[in-house]
Amino acid sequence: MIKKAIVLFSNGLDSRLAVKIMQEQGFDVLGVYFKLPFNKDAEKEVMKFANENKIKLKIFDYTSDDLLKDYLKIIKKPEFCRGAGLNPCIDCRIFLLKKIKKYAKEKNIEIIVTGEVLGERPMSQTLKSMKLIEKKAGLKGKILRPLSAKLLDKTNAEKKRSINRNSFYDICGRRREMQMQLAKKFKINYPAPAGGCLLCEKELKKRFKTLLKKRMNHDKVRLLEIGRHFLIDNVWIVLGRNEQENNIIEGLKNKYPVITPDFIGPSAIILDKCNKKIRQEVDELVRVYSKQGELEDRDKFEKWRL
Repeated sequence: MIKKAIVLFSNGLDSRLAVKIMQEQGFDVLGVYFKLPFNKDAEKEVMKFANENKIKLKIFDYTSDDLLKDYLKIIKKPEFCRGAGLNPCIDCRIFLLKKIKKYAKEKNIEIIVTGEVLGERPMSQTLKSMKLIEKKAGLKGKILRPLSAKLLDKTNAEKKRSINRNSFYDICGRRREMQMQLAKKFKINYPAPAGGCLLCEKELKKRFKTLLKKRMNHDKVRLLEIGRHFLIDNVWIVLGRNEQENNIIEGLKNKYPVITPDFIGPSAIILDKCNKKIRQEVDELVRVYSKQGELEDRDKFEKWRL
């Protein structure tokens, strides 16, 4: 009988190691990757790793349409605490594991694996948080964390002796030496650490907290991390800060009003219905933040900036 396991795959080193550890034990691995609206899109890298290591891959895209709305519910009204930014890490983890639980049932796979390391993340990877997440996701005793398994209670699969616990590790905390050694052992190439979830960024907290109250879609979520944002009489406006951001804004001109000046300056997009007065304010906003404007001219608009 072929042994099967589902691995929650994030494209980081830890989840890559979890895949290789399970393969070393003879498991047929099915990787599950979630495309989330506030995380770097690593779909290409994930697919490349899956192909190179002969694992099947399922991708859930929560960046648009009804799936985006489903995900944003927990961001807007989490049951548990937030981090320093707007990040509800515990609720997010529960959300993802519930989806995996349902998918595992469809595939008739009992073993769910993550690359989590005890104590590596302050919110979701403490022992208390891990137990809470398991319970709330309906997966008590069913989540295998091979990198820290020797420090944790045995999972149901380990109790049944369908898995060799001695092949797992006792990694704890934020030091990465052991993971680096394992990467060499398994000959894993992995991406350099990049920016994580945007919701963790303290400087974006006010912007996200204000704008997530609005009706969101894929385009609006994409704009959250770029440009200068203003809320004038509850009308949301974004100004580009450079050519790349201007190009992103101008790419949405068929969906929203976009102002492109005939002089060197920022493009602007208006994301809510507005009257003539607001439109005039936006025209002035574009001028003020261009090379034609003076720094003191910006004072009027800074009170509306997010």
